[in-house]
Amino acid sequence: MKKSFNSKLFFFIIAALFGIVLSIPSIFQTQGPKITLGLDLQGGLNLLLGVKTEEAIKTRYSSLASGINFYALEEQILLDGLSAQEDSVSFELLDSNEKTKIDNYLKEIQGLNVSENNLKYTITFTEVEIINIENYAIEQAIGNIRNRLDQFGLSEPSVTKQGEDSILVQLPGIKTQEEEQRALELISKGGHLQMMAVDEARNARVNTMTPLEAESYGDVILPFVNNPNQKILLKAIPILDGAMLTDARAAYDQNGQPIINFTLNAQGGKIFGDFSGKNVGNRMAVVLDGKVYSAPVIRERIGGGSGQISGGFSVQEASDIAIALRSGALPAPITLLEKRSVGPSLGADSIKASMIALISGAVLVIVFMIFYYGIAGIIANLAMVVNILLVIAVMALFSATLTLPGMAGIILTVGMAVDANVIINERIREGFRAGENFIKSMENGYANASRAIFDSNLTSLIAAVLLYMCGTGAIKGFAITMSIGIVASVITAIVGTHGIFRMLQNRIIKSGNYALWFGYKERKV
Repeated sequence: MKKSFNSKLFFFIIAALFGIVLSIPSIFQTQGPKITLGLDLQGGLNLLLGVKTEEAIKTRYSSLASGINFYALEEQILLDGLSAQEDSVSFELLDSNEKTKIDNYLKEIQGLNVSENNLKYTITFTEVEIINIENYAIEQAIGNIRNRLDQFGLSEPSVTKQGEDSILVQLPGIKTQEEEQRALELISKGGHLQMMAVDEARNARVNTMTPLEAESYGDVILPFVNNPNQKILLKAIPILDGAMLTDARAAYDQNGQPIINFTLNAQGGKIFGDFSGKNVGNRMAVVLDGKVYSAPVIRERIGGGSGQISGGFSVQEASDIAIALRSGALPAPITLLEKRSVGPSLGADSIKASMIALISGAVLVIVFMIFYYGIAGIIANLAMVVNILLVIAVMALFSATLTLPGMAGIILTVGMAVDANVIINERIREGFRAGENFIKSMENGYANASRAIFDSNLTSLIAAVLLYMCGTGAIKGFAITMSIGIVASVITAIVGTHGIFRMLQNRIIKSGNYALWFGYKERKV
């Protein structure tokens, strides 16, 4: 009789080879795709950050004022007293004939409450818009911090929202104090670039002027980065800001000193060019995070939408500032709420303890399965090993991060991997008790057990997926290994062992020794 193709065995062999090949780099630390160890296993830095969302609202008011100023200059609309406060923007329209223009412009901007009395305007954001600004500030901060850390060169940094207005940052692989300090500086750096006009008429009195007096003129007093005692008086409404920046790179000037070259988008380039063309002979300050890096005199119109920042940088400082600029400015200041460091030795101890638990559990399961089910137990153990290899292989393939809860998930998978085979073997034993031959007992056993196995694993998989969707870092790690283990368990138990039994069915029938193969002993009446 011609044997039919054993598709289940073939699929199991392919799955086993996949697991072996892709798990080897992670197990033996060779070249190839590997699992990334989480912070709790390799050591690193755990940070809980707070976002000052009220500052994001203040910044938006400043950007709104800058946009109104640019529009007024473009349309030659005369405004007086344009200023941005913490909770509003105000100005006076000097020509009533231009009222329609300015009203139409403001209507195009969503989320504004516009109050006008005798051509005096007061503009505030709506409550809905304020909530949107706060939420966006947090989401943007998460994205920008993640971009910065990716360019920093860390492996698998985790940046997630925690609660309503906090951010959890996990940095595996941080081993030295210098690395920790640099990471903290990179995360907290605002990266807020502004081009601001110097108030040439009043700047000579800057050292005797109070911040309140400067505010009354629509100005602001800022220090130079290299000499905090040296002040300069700038127009409070910026010419443009970092939102118009498209790229920033560390470079060197003609004297070999580190500088930062930046590029603006089309709108920023136009504003930059128009302002420089109209203000030849005046100064324009380059301001980064509230500090003036340079205030050169404009000699000619600056076209091309590019410029540079110089300020006595070190090479590393120039590189980190460039990363912060091109990753995007933080919409609001970041505060450090909690810092926790995990040393590499503690991570190594966790790995050792987890491996002891994994090996001990696996050995106990193997011994029990062989003792109770004989050769069927050996086959179940083989399926369990392939299951573990598949979990490691899939995680390595997608460069997933293995955490301590993830290790717990793998250990739990050991039990789940043989659980399905226990059900199958008991169903086959039931067939023997009913007087069925092996083939009928095997096929009925798998048919009856498969539905129960599938249903139980499906409910577990749903729970694991929900844990991943709703959980944070540690819970996600557990959910990932559990999900992969559940899917692998179905493959190895229902498909793999079934294929092996079909391959061995002639030997089993010929021997007729069900006690050897399944640990089944016929009861004597």
